[in-house]
Amino acid sequence: MKIINFSETNSILNQYVAEIRNVEVQNDRLRFRRNIERIGEIMAYELSKSFAYSAKDIQTPLGIASVNTSDNKLVLSTILRAGLPFHQGFLSYFDDAENAFVSAYRKYKDTLKFDIHIEYIASPRIDGKTLIITDPMLATGGSMELSYQAMLTKGHPAEIHVVSVIASQRAVDHIASVFPQDITTIWCAAIDPEINDHSYIVPGLGDAGDLAYGEKE
Repeated sequence: MKIINFSETNSILNQYVAEIRNVEVQNDRLRFRRNIERIGEIMAYELSKSFAYSAKDIQTPLGIASVNTSDNKLVLSTILRAGLPFHQGFLSYFDDAENAFVSAYRKYKDTLKFDIHIEYIASPRIDGKTLIITDPMLATGGSMELSYQAMLTKGHPAEIHVVSVIASQRAVDHIASVFPQDITTIWCAAIDPEINDHSYIVPGLGDAGDLAYGEKE
């Protein structure tokens, strides 16, 4: 299984990660959402380099041009609600992708203990396709695992890409242990060392859904 951590490289992506982490910048919801979206666009571009390509003949006004374009059939899946701007970043580049949406949330037993529940899934068939599952914050990996299990009710993909803005090392290790090793790649803009007692990533950035859309009651 490949694990790609973009924080180990130098690119403009790191600037947008710095802004979404910054407490003085992230209070601007529009800018926060747009930065998440831009991170998605850059990661979509990088991920596209892993696809299979073949030459196609394209008719121009003056002749025929041969262009290498992707042969992958994409299903772009996201976990509601925090995943929506991240999803849009990918959709801006993969505009012909099929889309899937999964509702996963924490149902708290007390202030520290919770179960993860899946309430909703809307997805096409995924058999033989490239499944890209996006979630900006990968804290424990539990929501991602259950979302993937929900997606398997729609078939079995040829390859899987798990994509996150910020993940904890614990979550990356968990995903690596429960997803199929031979067809999965994990992509992260940054991997942070730990999570706290409330299962939030440290240093992380806080609650991505609240920062994007406002606090929930």
